[in-house]
Amino acid sequence: MILLLAPLLHAAPRALEVVIVVGASGAEEYGKKFQTQATAWTTACTKAGVSAKVIRGEKTTENLAQTLTTAEPSRSLWLVLIGHGTFDGRDAKFNAEGPDLDVKQLAGWLKPLKQEVAVIHTASSSGGFLKALSGKDRIIITSTKSPDEVFYARFGESFAEAIGGLPEADLDQDKQVSLLEAFRHASKTVALFYENEGRLATEHALLEDNGDGIGTRSEVLAADTPPATATALDGDRAAQLVLVLSAEEQQLTDTQRTTRDALERELKALKDERAKMKEDDYYTQLEALLLKLGAVYETKS
Repeated sequence: MILLLAPLLHAAPRALEVVIVVGASGAEEYGKKFQTQATAWTTACTKAGVSAKVIRGEKTTENLAQTLTTAEPSRSLWLVLIGHGTFDGRDAKFNAEGPDLDVKQLAGWLKPLKQEVAVIHTASSSGGFLKALSGKDRIIITSTKSPDEVFYARFGESFAEAIGGLPEADLDQDKQVSLLEAFRHASKTVALFYENEGRLATEHALLEDNGDGIGTRSEVLAADTPPATATALDGDRAAQLVLVLSAEEQQLTDTQRTTRDALERELKALKDERAKMKEDDYYTQLEALLLKLGAVYETKS
């Protein structure tokens, strides 16, 4: 079954579509949890004025394949997987009501897509999907660090709650919650759950958005000083991607936001190279980028 939720009439068009896949529950208890997460996501999409497609039922895998094959190239795609996962020692799988979805299938369906794709895989064993799905213009979030973490993952519950704009998850206080902020909030919530229960954590979420196929834990991203072994930390792009935009962000068009985001990444790259540059060259390039950024905000819709 596929349900289509139309965006709010008053919301500005967004070049984004969200596909939410709800897997097999296995038990009534989990079915309720998965439905709560799916509802949180669809509610957030409606609030954001973004098209949301929910896929579930006996033809889940078949319908997902068709949906990805016909994805609109001019729109970014967020794929959300809610459910259970398994690992047989070789392949990680997402449990659907019909045939399960394995990592090789999903990687194959996503490979032809040229638009930016974010995959938020909240099932157990989801860490087994990360490397295969990573690449240029990909943001991959998994609830586990490896396919061996096979027990029920709570990460998705807190992530779904945060993505709609939960104030506690808005770390930079800009009135909106990015993918990075939702990731950090959910990771912290999960860690506190296991700590308070006096239990050994059986899930450790990862985020990968620089294309190297290596995920980063929230604790590393939150550290004041990156580890000495880190060459390129993840999180820069995820920090720019937001589902429910603030009132200020809504004044910008998708094109303006895309331009602004690209300029901000250039600015960060320039600052990272400052120590290797002549001072005059650095400030000349800095001024040029700041002028371009200023021009974006001068042309608000």
